[in-house]
Amino acid sequence: MLGYLLRRVLAAIPVMGVVALFVFLLLRLTPGDPAAILAGDNATPEQLEHIRTSLGLNEPLYTQFFTWIGKLLHADLGVSLISNVPVLQMIGQRVEPSISIALSTILLSIIIAASKHGTWIDRFVMGLSVLGFSVPVFVIGYLLIQIFAIDLHWLPVQGFRSISSGLSPFLERIVLPTFTLSFIYVALIARMTRASMLDVLGEDYVRTARAKGIGEVAVLLRHALRNAAVPVITVIGNGFALLISGVVVTESVFNLPGVGRLTVDAVLARDYPVIQAMILLTSLVYVTVNLLIDVAYTFLDPRIRY
Repeated sequence: MLGYLLRRVLAAIPVMGVVALFVFLLLRLTPGDPAAILAGDNATPEQLEHIRTSLGLNEPLYTQFFTWIGKLLHADLGVSLISNVPVLQMIGQRVEPSISIALSTILLSIIIAASKHGTWIDRFVMGLSVLGFSVPVFVIGYLLIQIFAIDLHWLPVQGFRSISSGLSPFLERIVLPTFTLSFIYVALIARMTRASMLDVLGEDYVRTARAKGIGEVAVLLRHALRNAAVPVITVIGNGFALLISGVVVTESVFNLPGVGRLTVDAVLARDYPVIQAMILLTSLVYVTVNLLIDVAYTFLDPRIRY
Protein backbone atom coordinates (compact mmCIF):
# COMPACT_ATOMS: atom_id res chain seq x y z
CA MET A 1 0.00 0.00 0.00
CA LEU A 2 2.80 2.42 0.89
CA GLY A 3 4.52 1.79 -2.43
CA TYR A 4 1.27 2.39 -4.30
CA LEU A 5 0.69 5.68 -2.50
CA LEU A 6 4.25 6.77 -3.24
CA ARG A 7 3.81 6.00 -6.95
CA ARG A 8 0.57 7.99 -7.09
CA VAL A 9 2.15 10.99 -5.38
CA LEU A 10 5.17 10.88 -7.70
CA ALA A 11 2.84 10.66 -10.71
CA ALA A 12 1.07 13.84 -9.58
CA ILE A 13 4.29 15.87 -9.47
CA PRO A 14 4.83 16.00 -13.28
CA VAL A 15 1.20 17.05 -13.73
CA MET A 16 1.66 20.02 -11.43
CA GLY A 17 4.96 20.77 -13.16
CA VAL A 18 3.22 21.02 -16.55
CA VAL A 19 0.52 23.23 -15.04
CA ALA A 20 3.16 25.49 -13.47
CA LEU A 21 4.97 25.79 -16.80
CA PHE A 22 1.73 26.67 -18.58
CA VAL A 23 0.83 29.28 -15.97
CA PHE A 24 4.30 30.81 -16.19
CA LEU A 25 4.20 31.05 -20.00
CA LEU A 26 0.59 32.22 -20.13
CA LEU A 27 1.47 35.91 -19.99
CA ARG A 28 5.09 35.90 -21.09
CA LEU A 29 4.41 34.31 -24.50
CA THR A 30 1.44 36.57 -25.21
CA PRO A 31 2.13 38.90 -28.16
CA GLY A 32 3.09 42.38 -27.02
CA ASP A 33 4.58 43.79 -23.85
CA PRO A 34 3.38 41.79 -20.79
CA ALA A 35 3.70 44.89 -18.61
CA ALA A 36 1.47 46.87 -21.00
CA ILE A 37 -1.08 44.04 -21.02
CA LEU A 38 -1.22 44.09 -17.23
CA ALA A 39 -1.22 47.84 -16.76
CA GLY A 40 -3.67 48.72 -19.53
CA ASP A 41 -3.57 51.37 -22.23
CA ASN A 42 -3.35 54.39 -19.92
CA ALA A 43 -0.29 53.27 -17.96
CA THR A 44 2.62 55.64 -17.53
CA PRO A 45 6.23 54.60 -18.30
CA GLU A 46 6.95 54.58 -14.56
CA GLN A 47 4.08 52.15 -13.94
CA LEU A 48 5.25 49.90 -16.75
CA GLU A 49 8.78 49.82 -15.37
CA HIS A 50 7.47 49.06 -11.89
CA ILE A 51 5.55 46.06 -13.21
CA ARG A 52 8.55 44.79 -15.17
CA THR A 53 10.74 45.06 -12.09
CA SER A 54 8.24 43.47 -9.68
CA LEU A 55 7.65 40.50 -12.00
CA GLY A 56 11.27 40.22 -13.15
CA LEU A 57 10.31 40.70 -16.79
CA ASN A 58 13.64 42.37 -17.59
CA GLU A 59 15.53 39.14 -16.91
CA PRO A 60 16.02 36.23 -19.36
CA LEU A 61 13.05 33.85 -19.63
CA TYR A 62 14.79 30.86 -18.05
CA THR A 63 15.97 33.01 -15.14
CA GLN A 64 12.42 34.24 -14.61
CA PHE A 65 11.13 30.65 -14.58
CA PHE A 66 13.61 29.28 -12.05
CA THR A 67 13.17 32.33 -9.84
CA TRP A 68 9.41 31.91 -9.98
CA ILE A 69 9.60 28.16 -9.22
CA GLY A 70 11.92 28.85 -6.30
CA LYS A 71 9.40 31.26 -4.83
CA LEU A 72 6.60 28.73 -5.29
CA LEU A 73 8.56 26.08 -3.39
CA HIS A 74 8.83 28.56 -0.53
CA ALA A 75 5.04 29.26 -0.66
CA ASP A 76 5.65 32.71 -2.15
CA LEU A 77 2.85 33.35 -4.66
CA GLY A 78 3.83 36.95 -5.26
CA VAL A 79 2.20 40.25 -4.42
CA SER A 80 -1.03 41.63 -5.83
CA LEU A 81 -0.48 44.40 -8.38
CA ILE A 82 -3.68 46.15 -7.24
CA SER A 83 -3.69 45.93 -3.44
CA ASN A 84 0.04 45.34 -2.92
CA VAL A 85 -0.85 42.52 -0.48
CA PRO A 86 0.79 39.06 -0.62
CA VAL A 87 -1.37 36.73 -2.69
CA LEU A 88 -1.15 33.92 -0.15
CA GLN A 89 -2.51 36.26 2.51
CA MET A 90 -5.40 37.28 0.22
CA ILE A 91 -6.30 33.64 -0.42
CA GLY A 92 -6.13 32.86 3.30
CA GLN A 93 -8.60 35.66 4.00
CA ARG A 94 -11.03 34.38 1.34
CA VAL A 95 -10.83 30.61 1.74
CA GLU A 96 -13.39 30.15 4.58
CA PRO A 97 -16.55 31.05 2.58
CA SER A 98 -15.54 28.81 -0.34
CA ILE A 99 -14.73 25.82 1.87
CA SER A 100 -17.96 26.35 3.84
CA ILE A 101 -20.08 26.31 0.68
CA ALA A 102 -18.27 23.30 -0.80
CA LEU A 103 -18.49 21.16 2.35
CA SER A 104 -22.12 22.08 3.08
CA THR A 105 -23.08 21.29 -0.52
CA ILE A 106 -21.39 17.88 -0.44
CA LEU A 107 -22.91 17.08 2.97
CA LEU A 108 -26.43 18.09 1.91
CA SER A 109 -26.14 16.15 -1.35
CA ILE A 110 -24.99 12.97 0.43
CA ILE A 111 -27.81 13.25 2.99
CA ILE A 112 -30.41 13.64 0.26
CA ALA A 113 -28.85 10.81 -1.74
CA ALA A 114 -29.12 8.56 1.32
CA SER A 115 -32.80 9.41 1.87
CA LYS A 116 -35.36 6.66 1.57
CA HIS A 117 -36.17 5.88 -2.03
CA GLY A 118 -39.75 6.34 -3.16
CA THR A 119 -40.95 8.96 -0.67
CA TRP A 120 -42.59 12.15 -1.92
CA ILE A 121 -39.67 14.19 -0.58
CA ASP A 122 -37.26 12.02 -2.54
CA ARG A 123 -39.23 12.38 -5.77
CA PHE A 124 -39.62 16.14 -5.26
CA VAL A 125 -35.93 16.72 -4.63
CA MET A 126 -34.86 14.52 -7.54
CA GLY A 127 -37.25 16.36 -9.84
CA LEU A 128 -35.77 19.70 -8.81
CA SER A 129 -32.24 18.38 -9.22
CA VAL A 130 -33.01 17.27 -12.78
CA LEU A 131 -34.30 20.78 -13.42
CA GLY A 132 -31.02 22.08 -12.02
CA PHE A 133 -29.12 20.47 -14.90
CA SER A 134 -31.06 22.58 -17.37
CA VAL A 135 -30.94 25.93 -15.58
CA PRO A 136 -27.75 28.00 -15.05
CA VAL A 137 -26.51 28.31 -11.49
CA PHE A 138 -26.97 32.09 -11.36
CA VAL A 139 -30.62 31.79 -12.41
CA ILE A 140 -31.30 29.36 -9.56
CA GLY A 141 -29.49 31.68 -7.16
CA TYR A 142 -31.49 34.74 -8.14
CA LEU A 143 -34.73 32.74 -7.99
CA LEU A 144 -33.99 31.57 -4.44
CA ILE A 145 -33.11 35.13 -3.43
CA GLN A 146 -36.40 36.41 -4.85
CA ILE A 147 -38.49 33.78 -3.03
CA PHE A 148 -36.80 33.31 0.35
CA ALA A 149 -35.06 36.66 0.86
CA ILE A 150 -37.20 39.29 -0.87
CA ASP A 151 -40.71 37.81 -0.86
CA LEU A 152 -40.73 35.77 2.34
CA HIS A 153 -38.02 37.68 4.25
CA TRP A 154 -36.76 34.43 5.77
CA LEU A 155 -33.06 34.78 4.93
CA PRO A 156 -30.55 37.54 4.18
CA VAL A 157 -30.09 38.46 0.54
CA GLN A 158 -26.30 38.46 0.42
CA GLY A 159 -23.15 38.45 2.53
CA PHE A 160 -21.24 36.02 4.73
CA ARG A 161 -20.63 35.62 8.44
CA SER A 162 -17.77 33.55 9.82
CA ILE A 163 -18.74 30.62 12.01
CA SER A 164 -16.70 32.27 14.77
CA SER A 165 -19.37 35.01 14.93
CA GLY A 166 -22.05 32.47 15.84
CA LEU A 167 -23.68 29.39 14.33
CA SER A 168 -27.03 31.05 13.58
CA PRO A 169 -25.66 34.00 11.52
CA PHE A 170 -23.34 31.58 9.72
CA LEU A 171 -26.15 29.19 8.76
CA GLU A 172 -28.52 31.99 7.73
CA ARG A 173 -26.08 33.17 5.08
CA ILE A 174 -24.88 29.76 3.91
CA VAL A 175 -28.30 28.17 3.29
CA LEU A 176 -29.16 29.80 -0.04
CA PRO A 177 -25.70 29.32 -1.66
CA THR A 178 -25.69 25.68 -0.50
CA PHE A 179 -29.10 24.92 -1.98
CA THR A 180 -28.14 26.73 -5.18
CA LEU A 181 -25.15 24.44 -5.77
CA SER A 182 -26.96 21.34 -4.50
CA PHE A 183 -29.50 21.51 -7.32
CA ILE A 184 -26.88 20.07 -9.66
CA TYR A 185 -24.61 18.15 -7.33
CA VAL A 186 -27.32 16.12 -5.60
CA ALA A 187 -28.52 14.60 -8.86
CA LEU A 188 -25.02 13.31 -9.66
CA ILE A 189 -24.56 11.59 -6.30
CA ALA A 190 -28.12 10.37 -5.73
CA ARG A 191 -28.67 8.82 -9.13
CA MET A 192 -25.30 7.08 -9.23
CA THR A 193 -25.71 5.82 -5.65
CA ARG A 194 -29.09 4.30 -6.40
CA ALA A 195 -27.99 2.77 -9.71
CA SER A 196 -24.91 1.21 -8.13
CA MET A 197 -26.83 -0.06 -5.11
CA LEU A 198 -29.49 -1.68 -7.31
CA ASP A 199 -26.79 -3.52 -9.29
CA VAL A 200 -24.98 -4.71 -6.16
CA LEU A 201 -28.14 -5.79 -4.30
CA GLY A 202 -28.82 -8.29 -7.08
CA GLU A 203 -25.46 -10.03 -6.66
CA ASP A 204 -25.14 -13.57 -5.28
CA TYR A 205 -23.09 -12.60 -2.23
CA VAL A 206 -25.84 -10.22 -1.07
CA ARG A 207 -28.46 -12.95 -1.38
CA THR A 208 -26.13 -15.32 0.49
CA ALA A 209 -25.69 -12.79 3.30
CA ARG A 210 -29.45 -12.42 3.62
CA ALA A 211 -29.90 -16.20 3.57
CA LYS A 212 -27.51 -16.46 6.54
CA GLY A 213 -29.84 -14.25 8.54
CA ILE A 214 -27.69 -11.11 8.56
CA GLY A 215 -29.71 -7.98 9.25
CA GLU A 216 -30.68 -5.66 6.41
CA VAL A 217 -28.66 -2.75 7.77
CA ALA A 218 -25.54 -4.90 8.05
CA VAL A 219 -26.10 -6.23 4.53
CA LEU A 220 -26.39 -2.71 3.12
CA LEU A 221 -23.42 -1.23 4.98
CA ARG A 222 -20.98 -4.14 5.13
CA HIS A 223 -21.63 -5.91 1.83
CA ALA A 224 -23.55 -3.70 -0.58
CA LEU A 225 -22.44 -0.12 0.07
CA ARG A 226 -18.71 -0.84 0.04
CA ASN A 227 -18.90 -2.55 -3.35
CA ALA A 228 -21.22 0.10 -4.75
CA ALA A 229 -19.06 2.97 -3.48
CA VAL A 230 -16.38 2.88 -6.20
CA PRO A 231 -18.48 4.56 -8.95
CA VAL A 232 -20.06 6.83 -6.34
CA ILE A 233 -16.65 8.02 -5.16
CA THR A 234 -15.74 8.65 -8.79
CA VAL A 235 -18.82 10.81 -9.31
CA ILE A 236 -18.20 12.75 -6.10
CA GLY A 237 -14.63 13.49 -7.18
CA ASN A 238 -15.49 14.40 -10.75
CA GLY A 239 -18.32 16.55 -9.42
CA PHE A 240 -15.69 18.88 -7.99
CA ALA A 241 -15.40 20.30 -11.50
CA LEU A 242 -19.02 21.43 -11.32
CA LEU A 243 -18.59 22.47 -7.71
CA ILE A 244 -15.56 24.71 -8.28
CA SER A 245 -17.06 26.40 -11.33
CA GLY A 246 -20.37 26.75 -9.50
CA VAL A 247 -18.69 28.33 -6.47
CA VAL A 248 -17.27 31.11 -8.66
CA VAL A 249 -20.74 32.02 -9.97
CA THR A 250 -22.50 31.50 -6.64
CA GLU A 251 -20.10 33.74 -4.74
CA SER A 252 -20.70 36.49 -7.26
CA VAL A 253 -24.49 36.12 -7.00
CA PHE A 254 -24.56 36.12 -3.19
CA ASN A 255 -21.69 38.60 -2.77
CA LEU A 256 -19.59 36.13 -0.78
CA PRO A 257 -15.93 37.09 -0.18
CA GLY A 258 -14.52 33.73 -1.26
CA VAL A 259 -11.76 32.61 -3.60
CA GLY A 260 -14.23 32.43 -6.49
CA ARG A 261 -15.07 36.10 -6.12
CA LEU A 262 -11.36 36.82 -5.73
CA THR A 263 -10.71 35.12 -9.07
CA VAL A 264 -13.39 37.16 -10.85
CA ASP A 265 -12.09 40.42 -9.37
CA ALA A 266 -8.51 39.53 -10.34
CA VAL A 267 -9.48 38.80 -13.94
CA LEU A 268 -11.41 42.06 -14.25
CA ALA A 269 -8.52 44.03 -12.72
CA ARG A 270 -5.81 42.15 -14.68
CA ASP A 271 -4.13 41.24 -11.39
CA TYR A 272 -1.84 38.66 -12.93
CA PRO A 273 -0.12 37.29 -9.77
CA VAL A 274 -3.54 36.51 -8.26
CA ILE A 275 -4.73 34.88 -11.49
CA GLN A 276 -1.58 32.73 -11.56
CA ALA A 277 -2.09 31.67 -7.96
CA MET A 278 -5.76 30.79 -8.48
CA ILE A 279 -4.99 28.64 -11.53
CA LEU A 280 -2.31 26.79 -9.57
CA LEU A 281 -4.60 26.40 -6.56
CA THR A 282 -7.47 25.05 -8.66
CA SER A 283 -5.14 22.60 -10.42
CA LEU A 284 -3.74 21.46 -7.07
CA VAL A 285 -7.27 20.82 -5.79
CA TYR A 286 -8.08 18.73 -8.88
CA VAL A 287 -4.88 16.69 -8.60
CA THR A 288 -5.34 16.17 -4.85
CA VAL A 289 -8.97 15.09 -5.21
CA ASN A 290 -8.08 12.59 -7.94
CA LEU A 291 -5.22 11.29 -5.79
CA LEU A 292 -7.58 10.81 -2.84
CA ILE A 293 -10.08 9.03 -5.12
CA ASP A 294 -7.40 6.59 -6.29
CA VAL A 295 -6.39 5.93 -2.69
CA ALA A 296 -10.03 5.41 -1.69
CA TYR A 297 -10.39 2.80 -4.44
CA THR A 298 -7.74 0.61 -2.82
CA PHE A 299 -9.50 0.74 0.56
CA LEU A 300 -12.90 -0.03 -0.92
CA ASP A 301 -11.65 -2.77 -3.24
CA PRO A 302 -8.13 -4.15 -2.52
CA ARG A 303 -8.12 -5.76 -5.98
CA ILE A 304 -7.77 -2.36 -7.62
CA ARG A 305 -4.17 -1.48 -8.42
CA TYR A 306 -2.68 0.74 -11.14
